[in-house]
Amino acid sequence: MHKWDVMSTELIVVGGGLAGTEAAFQAAEQGIKVSLYEMRPKRSTPAHRTGDLAELVCSNSLGSDLPDRAPGLLKNELRRMNSLLMRCAQKASVPAGGALAVDREKFAAEVLSALQNHPNITLIREEVLHIPDTPCVIASGPLTAESLAGDIARLVGQEYLYFYDAISPIVALDSINMEIAFRASRYGRGEDEQGDYLNCPLNREEYERFVDACLSAETYPLHDFEREDPRFFEGCLPIEQIAKRGRDSLAFGPMRPVGLRDPRTGKRPYAVVQLRQDNLAGTLYNIVGFQTNMRWGDQERVFRLIPGLENGEFLRFGQMHRNTFINSPTLLRSTLQHRERADLFFAGQITGIEGYVGNIGTGLLAGLNAARVLRGEEPLSLPQTTMLGALCWYVTHAEPKDFQPMKANYGILPSLDSIPKGKRDRAAAYSARALADLEKYLSLEKPITDQR
Repeated sequence: MHKWDVMSTELIVVGGGLAGTEAAFQAAEQGIKVSLYEMRPKRSTPAHRTGDLAELVCSNSLGSDLPDRAPGLLKNELRRMNSLLMRCAQKASVPAGGALAVDREKFAAEVLSALQNHPNITLIREEVLHIPDTPCVIASGPLTAESLAGDIARLVGQEYLYFYDAISPIVALDSINMEIAFRASRYGRGEDEQGDYLNCPLNREEYERFVDACLSAETYPLHDFEREDPRFFEGCLPIEQIAKRGRDSLAFGPMRPVGLRDPRTGKRPYAVVQLRQDNLAGTLYNIVGFQTNMRWGDQERVFRLIPGLENGEFLRFGQMHRNTFINSPTLLRSTLQHRERADLFFAGQITGIEGYVGNIGTGLLAGLNAARVLRGEEPLSLPQTTMLGALCWYVTHAEPKDFQPMKANYGILPSLDSIPKGKRDRAAAYSARALADLEKYLSLEKPITDQR
């Protein structure tokens, strides 16, 4: 795409996902005229199901909302920086214990409404084939279409890295056997007295049968170019891959029973499958942590071995798809600017930051910094003691040879001067320092415009 291929605008944002929509809104709030390009629904991807902006693909959960958890800290930082998508998520939230989960359709509708009603944003439903040579934010996601991906590859002068991501299945609530499944959150957490999750308990025999079925299930074959170097992101492994690591690996992973008791026996089950509400109506539930690449017929057979799901109606089966991301340590500054081109920003999962909220955070920072560059100001480089600052620093300063996606965690923050003994006390101390340092940093910068 060249200057004469797009409407006259101060900033182009490519991609209407979590990062792109947040970037567009943040720049627009600073008075910048923004053209937001999204190719869906004219052209979709292997993972998306709608043409919605900010579509949540893998799960409807944005992770823990507790202040002493890394994802919770990141959310609080974004709220302090006036994140649009955090406000939309709160409006569309559904019960999920200590997590922030949303009704996907309502969330997308809230985001679309905010962008369509903003006087500085023009939404253009067209595919961008090349990197614009005007100021822009590339937030095209991990499934960037071939033409733009090829142009990015030519710009970076190297091949993409890649990993595989996977999507959890969704089941209809009225098909779940509630004589077996029970409502509870781990350790009694949650807004509802009964708990925000549905739990399907398994005894040892049922668990072993389920593991055998996982190991014998057929999976969809990889493409030739994918077979050469299959890499999986550890935070989103398909369950059949986890099962291959050992017979008890699922029981210590997504099927861990800690903090739960089966009301039929009064005891902790050997393993448990948790389901989380997926829409406001409470009619759909997704199977937590059950990403998979099994063939759809095998998924139905295997998942119906789970007690309580023997007659399950699966409204969406799991799937796995290839995700691409750039080698950010060699290409980007911690401001998310390209090292050789100050008016070119990257945001979202394509940078190697993993997780919905991390993607939103990169969009927020890229949008603010693009606006600052257009106004002739220095871009923001957040303190490394903040979670967003640490994430951006990590992906732009990691060892390029072994670079892998990173999600929010306390391990990437600089050590505390005085380290409390208890794990939760340490987490609380990290969070308190992060928010205090963010507040101090923002007070020294030009104020971020309050959102309407």
